[in-house]
Amino acid sequence: MDPRDSALDPVAVAYVRALLRPKTRIQKMAPVLAAAAFAAFCALSFATVMVLAPPTVTQHLPDDRLGGP
Repeated sequence: MDPRDSALDPVAVAYVRALLRPKTRIQKMAPVLAAAAFAAFCALSFATVMVLAPPTVTQHLPDDRLGGP
């Protein structure tokens, strides 16, 4: 069948197809990369502080408490 013989209005069909077309949303990468960089920085700084921090217990236990002679 020839499309010119159709009873459907081509303008209305184009409008309906435009309405049914799925919307494409562009994902912005800047916030994602910023959050990943912040998480990496926090993890590295926490690990550095845990390695470099002095121990919380500075008083040594006497030998009799450790089971020594």
